[in-house]
Amino acid sequence: MAEAVSTDAASGAAAKESKGKHKAPKIELSGAQKAAAVIVALGAEKASLLYKYMEPDDVEQITLEVARLGYLDSEVTEDVLTEFYQMCMTNKAVTEGGLEYARTVLEKAYGEQAAEDLLNKVTKSLKNREFAFMNKADVKSLYSALQNERPQTIALVLSYVDADKAAGVIAQLEEHKQIQVVEGIAKIESVSPTAIKIVEAEMSKKFSSIVTSTNVKVGGIDYVADVMNNLDRTSEKNIFDGLSEHDRDLADEIRKRMFVFEDIITMDDRSVQRFVRDCDPRDLVLSLKASNSEVANKLFSNMSTRMAQSIRDDLEITTNVRMRDVEEAQQRIVGIIRGLEEKGEIIILKGGKDDIIA
Repeated sequence: MAEAVSTDAASGAAAKESKGKHKAPKIELSGAQKAAAVIVALGAEKASLLYKYMEPDDVEQITLEVARLGYLDSEVTEDVLTEFYQMCMTNKAVTEGGLEYARTVLEKAYGEQAAEDLLNKVTKSLKNREFAFMNKADVKSLYSALQNERPQTIALVLSYVDADKAAGVIAQLEEHKQIQVVEGIAKIESVSPTAIKIVEAEMSKKFSSIVTSTNVKVGGIDYVADVMNNLDRTSEKNIFDGLSEHDRDLADEIRKRMFVFEDIITMDDRSVQRFVRDCDPRDLVLSLKASNSEVANKLFSNMSTRMAQSIRDDLEITTNVRMRDVEEAQQRIVGIIRGLEEKGEIIILKGGKDDIIA
């Protein structure tokens, strides 16, 4: 089938070339489309052998992509197969010899930058395999499975799940355990296959077991900052207060890599003006009930005179506000800010390391 696909693709390309002087732009394929292209190129017999090692959901997704794939020219097919071959070789080098061995081999074969790109893809793929069954569970199920485990175990497992789910579990833990778990996640760098096997054995009664054979980077300060960004303000404050008591440097480093409501004062004026437009005025009023004067001044100086006066008037008549409502309003505003940053519409300074060119 691979030969047939290549022949048909080449014929099609030749026909198109004869009709015009300009080549069609190269097609950009998604990961699922690339997988489908590999399946088509391998042919039915070899593809069926691969299917035996895949999850039913993945087989279904790839089959749908194969059905939708349509025409691919020979150049695109060759690029996809080359990438697939490189990934296979990289995966083998990592699992058999470790990351540093793989890096040495790949740099000699493909050059430094290509080796780095391949390793990033493979280590991400390997990490996704470990505790993959945990990502399929909802927050309630995760908490039920982990609540009675040791903080070190919880930290390891949560290092492998999505940040929002990790935050959901941490928010339900006892206060002293929250601090221990967050500190544990922040200090994880790499985990040996033996340690992973032990933890997965402990969890096997509650979830399916997946075992890998390579060290991969998990947890760390950047990850825990992402987790903290997803926590409610009460849990966030409790964790930072407790963490600061016995490891202030770690607490400060985590703060540097995340964004909280009070960090609005570090934003440039244009970014403040942009996110204010998307905020509910009621949220601005509630959030300012418990903010310091610096934050208030930053917001008021970047509103229209009319809007600023309206907010001030509402602040005066808004009384007996629950702290929970204030924190939720601040969290919604922070959510808007983070969303706009992800879209590239505003800039957030993290840890004082970013420079802005006006």
